[in-house]
Amino acid sequence: MAGKRDFECLIGRKEMSGGQNGSDELSLQRQQATELLSEAVSGFFSCSGEESEWQELMGTRLWAALSTFQGVHFYTARNLAFTYMIRGNEMFVSRKDKSITRATVEIAFQRAVKLQKNEGLVSGPKKLGTFGASYLYPVFLHLGMIRSGCTDEI
Repeated sequence: MAGKRDFECLIGRKEMSGGQNGSDELSLQRQQATELLSEAVSGFFSCSGEESEWQELMGTRLWAALSTFQGVHFYTARNLAFTYMIRGNEMFVSRKDKSITRATVEIAFQRAVKLQKNEGLVSGPKKLGTFGASYLYPVFLHLGMIRSGCTDEI
């Protein structure tokens, strides 16, 4: 029987389908958005400028990347399917009545990338320590900005 960690690893690897519809243009937009976000994260850690400037750039690129993945099906660590929509500076998750503000998303993301750098992985949503972490964690995993500690052999 698989342990909890194995289960979480399998959940993180589930096919993120829905909303993608094979659109080459949308796939390209998503790829470009994640590459730009990755570049901003790398710049933030190389500190080749003011930290606040890099945080602002990461926030802008994160929001752009999140916007391209609206409607995609994700799965929480408890295997609950969800989608989200971005409206203004709020992220509305299909399983919640309340929205997650952009500021909260950015705080969670900054914590996630710092944990990733310092510990090599982000072991679960609770490590993010923010409202909506159970929904943000699988999205950050999908964007490739954090690792859950799962191995490719699972």
